[in-house]
Order: sequence, then structure tokens, then C-alpha cells
Amino acid sequence: MIATATQNNMRIVVIPAKSREETGQAQRLLRVAAYCRVSTDQEEQESSYEAQIGYYTEKINSNSEWQMAGIFADEGITGTQAKKRPEFMKMIRLCRQGKIDMVLTKSLSRFARNTVDSLKYIRDLKALGIAIVFEKENINTLETDTEMMLTIMSCFAQAESESISKNVSWGIRQSFKNGNVPMQYARLLGYRKGANGNAEIVPEEAEIVKEIFSQYLDGSSMEQIADRLSKKGLTTKGSGSPYRKIVIQRILTNEKYTGDALLQKTYIADCITKKSRKNNGELPMYLVKDHHEPIISRADFNRVQEEMARRSAKQSIAEKLTKTEQGKYSAKYALSELLICGECGSHYRRVTWTAKGFKEIKWRCINRIQYGKKKCHSSPTVDEQALHRAIVSAINEFCEVKDDVAKALRESITEVLDPNLNGSVQAAQQRIDELAHNIDELIKLATVPETAQSAMADIEKFSEEMKTLREFIETEKTKQITAQRGSAELDAILERLENEDFTMTEYDDVAVRQLIEKVTVERKDTITVTFKGGFELRKELNGD
Repeated sequence: MIATATQNNMRIVVIPAKSREETGQAQRLLRVAAYCRVSTDQEEQESSYEAQIGYYTEKINSNSEWQMAGIFADEGITGTQAKKRPEFMKMIRLCRQGKIDMVLTKSLSRFARNTVDSLKYIRDLKALGIAIVFEKENINTLETDTEMMLTIMSCFAQAESESISKNVSWGIRQSFKNGNVPMQYARLLGYRKGANGNAEIVPEEAEIVKEIFSQYLDGSSMEQIADRLSKKGLTTKGSGSPYRKIVIQRILTNEKYTGDALLQKTYIADCITKKSRKNNGELPMYLVKDHHEPIISRADFNRVQEEMARRSAKQSIAEKLTKTEQGKYSAKYALSELLICGECGSHYRRVTWTAKGFKEIKWRCINRIQYGKKKCHSSPTVDEQALHRAIVSAINEFCEVKDDVAKALRESITEVLDPNLNGSVQAAQQRIDELAHNIDELIKLATVPETAQSAMADIEKFSEEMKTLREFIETEKTKQITAQRGSAELDAILERLENEDFTMTEYDDVAVRQLIEKVTVERKDTITVTFKGGFELRKELNGD
């Protein structure tokens, strides 16, 4: 010991530091680990990956004061999220367990490109007395005054990652613009990569896709379709798990089954979190038409999208009107959404009556059930068997006269689809523009006392004319849309009648959904069956 004296006669004794031999540290080597990572799994990066492992293995083993504590390497994995790097997380666990004294790594960007992650783990290990040595930056985290430098360098590493992400995204979008379509064959039911590199239909898988679309259009719910497929022992492509509603929904909304491909439906908003977001217009989308052979026609695909929207709208209404269930879609009974009260317009509900041990199935107006005569005074209760017989009779009669019906409906639709209508609408719009200009001029005159009264009267007159013209345009456009839809529905029905035999001996929900628009209960013994396309038949309920 060395003693010194101060002015106040105090004695300060300096105790020299012990040597490594005296502390016992000479008996234990420094346990050193290394962390390596490459950004992609490309061939040139793989060689870099192997080179890093070889370099650190030799460096640690060649130092007589070091002991190998492990080489931890993540190959082809992102550096922006530590939790997605299993080897990195394993190294951190061993550090916390006191099994590593120092970590070697090439650079901050190899360690982490996320500033928050980088500083968190550096500080955690520093608190445990574990040094991280960044060779490129020549930084040892246990040395003083490294915090500011680490923060700056980590920000640079994250900025580099963000720049790379933007460059990759730009490249992908340029590829989209050129019509390059990535096909996920491993999960895309119905297709495989052909010998020429293009999409090729897998016949047995395509039949499943067609069955899914057909069943949905026939009225089945997604849950019912998934249940039927699972009962057949079929499993989803790729995962091999049972079919579920979400899988059926994805198939029904996948435009690739029409031969088209919509690109950039989702995008990565943050290169750090890597979370995918649905593209609701934030970025452009690219539709590549006729890219590959279709499995489903565009007409059927569009019909499915319309049916999905219709059912969704009904469900929304049902949630607001839970007491009457007026808008609820039912996949179980077709008549739950087709049978309408002729008096109040409400739907009918299927009910079971029990009397003296006997059960009878009846259909009753929902308004009448819930509110009695207050909301619906005289809607009749309808027997299900009589109702079914009348509907079967109507369908059979429709099939017999389908050619005459088609001719009459086409003539009716042709009358509505006036080829001169566009000219009429354009003329109406032109008149509206003239009136708007006149009103602007009249507003100026309305500010002058001498002409104010006359100007206001003309403004009111022109405004009324504009209102009438706008109503005309809206009405005509609605008529055109309705007629076009009716024409498409008529074509679809006639095609079905040509390809399928709808002659019925007993009631069938699927046929009813395919052919009938609605069934209106007019009186206790009379219903009106309205077929898709607009044709109507009135039937008695007491017989054929």
C-alpha cells in the first residue's frame, strides 16, 4: 500500500488493483460469441453468410484468452424485427443466463436495423456487463461515451433498411405495371405451374372451385359449403386443414378464377413492423385481364359478388331490426327471404303449430306475429304444404311456356332499353347546365332592388325545372339498369332451363332460389310467383 498525506494531516491510502492471477480471472477464459446475418437468401449472400461464420470461428479460436461461446447466425431473415430472428433471440437468452461475456458482430446493420430494438438489446447486455463489439464502426459498448454514437449509427442502419424497403417496393410496383403476376400456386386451389411456366388448371381442383361457386349461387351459406367439403374428406390446399368459412370467402372473392389478376390489393405500410394493410385506394392497383385460363366465368363471379353484397346488406338490416328479422338472410329455407306479405311488404316466417300432439308447419307475416293487427291487419297464415304445391305448379308451368315468356319479356326489355335514351338524357343535362348559368346571372340581378323580385321568381321557376330534369335523368338511368339486369337474369334462367330439367314433382329450395325472385301472399288462397326476369304467375293455394 502507498500512503500520502494531505494539508489537514489526513492520510489517503491507495490500494493497487490486483493482477488477473490474483483475482482468479486468469483461470477463466473470456466466453466470446459471434452473431452473423444476411439480408436475403440469394446465392451471393449465402457465400457471405458462410464466410462470416468461418471468419468468426477462426478469430475466436485463435485467441488464447477467449473461449468459443457459440456462433449464432440467421440466414435470409429480416433485420428489422428481432423476434423473427431465432438465433439472435437464443444468443440474448444465453447472455441473460450468464453464459456469454462478449459478442462480436460485423456492424450495427448486421446486429439490427430497428433503432429501438438495437438500443434496447445493447443497453440490456451492457447492464449485464456484456460487451458487444461492432467491428466496422470500431465500437465496444462497455467503453465510455458510446451511447450517442450508437444512437446515431442505429438510426443510420434503420434508414438504410427503410431505403432498401422503398427500393424493393418500387421494383415490385414496376413489375406490376408491366403485368407480371405472382401466382401463389402452393395455396391457389385449381392451378399449378405448367411446364412453360404459366398457370395451368388442375382439373380435380377446378371442380371443387366450381362446386363452391355453384353452391353459393344456389343459396348455400359459406359455413354450409365448408361443412360439406370437410365431410367429403377434402382439405385446403397448402395447409391440409379442414375448410372454414374464411377459406370459402377467399375463394369466392378471388378474381384469379376468372383469368384476371388484381395486383397490389395489399401493401406493407411500415418496413419495421412488416404489417400488411388492405389497399383502399392509398396506392394504385393494376388489373391484368385474361392473364390465364379461367375456371369461373366473369358473369358468375360478378353474380357471386352481388349476392355477397346482398346477403351482407340483409344481415346489416337484421342487426338493426332484430325484433322482426325483416332483413335476415336464411340459407336454410329459401322462402324466408322470398315470401312477402302482400299487405305490409314484410317477410314471412316459418312457424310450427302443435295441437293435440300433431305438428303443422305454417308461414306467417313477421309484422303480424310481432305487432298483431296494429301493423298488418289481415295477412293470412299459409300452410307450408299448400304453399309448396303452388310453387311447384308455378315452376312447371313456367318451364312449359318459357319460349313464349322469353319472347314477351325481351320485347318488354327492348322497349325500356331505348337506343335514343342517351340522347334524351344528354339533352336534359344540357338544359340543366343552361338553367344553372341563367340562375347565376339572375343571382346578380337579385341584389339590385329594382330587379330583385322578378329575378327571384325566375330563379324559383328555373330551380323547379332543374329538379324535374334531374328526377327524369335519375328515373331513366334506374330503368335502364333494371332492364339490363332483367335481361341478364332472363338470359341466365333460359340457359339453365336449356341445360337442366326443372320439371318438378316435389318442392326444392335450390330450384326456387335459382328461378324465383319473390312470392307474394295476396290473399288466404292466392299467391303471385315472380320469376327472375319479371314474369309473374298467380296460383291458388287449395290445389294445382
